[in-house]
Amino acid sequence: MTFEDIRKKLKYFKVGIAGAGGLGSNCTASLVRAGVANLVVADFDVVTESNLNRQFYFADQVGMKKVVALRENLLRIHRNLEIQIIDKKLVPGDIPVLFADCHVVVEAFDDKAQKQMLIETLLEYFPHKPVVVGTGMAGWGENNRLKTVVYDNLYVCGDQQTEISLDCPPIGPRVAIVANMQANMVLELLLGKMDTHGDTIEQ
Repeated sequence: MTFEDIRKKLKYFKVGIAGAGGLGSNCTASLVRAGVANLVVADFDVVTESNLNRQFYFADQVGMKKVVALRENLLRIHRNLEIQIIDKKLVPGDIPVLFADCHVVVEAFDDKAQKQMLIETLLEYFPHKPVVVGTGMAGWGENNRLKTVVYDNLYVCGDQQTEISLDCPPIGPRVAIVANMQANMVLELLLGKMDTHGDTIEQ
């Protein structure tokens, strides 16, 4: 499949991104570079200086809403990108409305409770919709511990163990690796396991 073939197929799909921090911003940028051109991105936070060590933002965007800044950056990659941004903290009632027509949803929240809420709500309303999760990306090194584990339609990227703390902060390389694992998993799903209507291809 040539890159032109990839872009032609990806134009039929919509991807939801829940969270626009280290995972969400980097994952989304990689998806857009690959040819994904229809996105729904939700986050309520603003860009801070401390985000710049690992998130796809720039110093002159400090203070901006993340979804607004991310849209600005993504449009510099793909000027015809279709992107719906939602500037709010999601609650369970939002999920079935916002992500109903997304073919894949990427979970990219920092907060454990938000992660659990999103996953449980998606599994309840859309049990057959793939959800790509990121967990265990703090610190540095130990590349070989990073992997993707599959539980039915739940795809978990990271080492699933390393918790963020003062002594083990999230740093650019490892966060970006997991974000790109998520993006790569989304591409595998869209290009290899779904037809252009979003239906799963029998393996």
